[in-house]
Amino acid sequence: MIAKYGVKWACQQGGERLQKDLDRVQGWANKNKMHFNTDKCRVLHLGRSNQQHTYKMGNSLVESTEAERDLEVIIDSKMNMGQQYEVTVGRANRTLSCIHRCISSRAKEVILPLYATLVSPQLEYCVQFWAPHFKRDVDNIERVQRRATHMIQGQQGRPYNERLWDLNLFSLHKRRLRGDLVTVYKLTRGDQKSLRETLFPLAPPRITRNNGHKLLESRFRLDIRKNYFTVRANRIWNQLPREVVLAPTLVVFKKRLDAYLAGVI
Repeated sequence: MIAKYGVKWACQQGGERLQKDLDRVQGWANKNKMHFNTDKCRVLHLGRSNQQHTYKMGNSLVESTEAERDLEVIIDSKMNMGQQYEVTVGRANRTLSCIHRCISSRAKEVILPLYATLVSPQLEYCVQFWAPHFKRDVDNIERVQRRATHMIQGQQGRPYNERLWDLNLFSLHKRRLRGDLVTVYKLTRGDQKSLRETLFPLAPPRITRNNGHKLLESRFRLDIRKNYFTVRANRIWNQLPREVVLAPTLVVFKKRLDAYLAGVI
């Protein structure tokens, strides 16, 4: 009971601090004779125990919302990325349909560059944040690339894995894995390594077998936490061979990583 009231008190304090920040922002706007359009302001309440505080901007209440788009990524109050999957797959399929209707050639030299330029970026934008982990979502996204490879002349009727091998492509699952590891390299050994201690602390020396540069793996009771980028990436990074992890530059790392991933999964 004490813990329960303690959580409620902390939530109440957090709501009050946020309202004070909004008041300061509104005061700054009034002082500089500016105006906020409160119709475009929303509150997204996160967490099961959220007390759903109401907030004000000046004399106007800020409306609450169940989902919000930020930098083209849709986030809902349950941190369920289902809407993001649907929007991404729908947009990519529409682009692929446009290519199918407007381009008469089915040559590999034509379809692959169009796919890589117009479709693939949609499937990989900010994917470190919203990467799917349920099988149905993984399969739905993978179907986009299946469809694209099936459009290419000479690939119809062949198994998907053979198409990927012949076209020198990774599956989208492997592409997401590669993107995670490239980002980890930048944050731990590349030009952004100043963030390493915050996001990817090193493991204690006594358990740094294998690649010699292991990251600390945390344990969580909730399955959803296991799929966070800073958690899932640690586990994969620690399984990489030593020669991949200790690559001197990002370019060399990508080449060694591609060679390693070509033989796994």
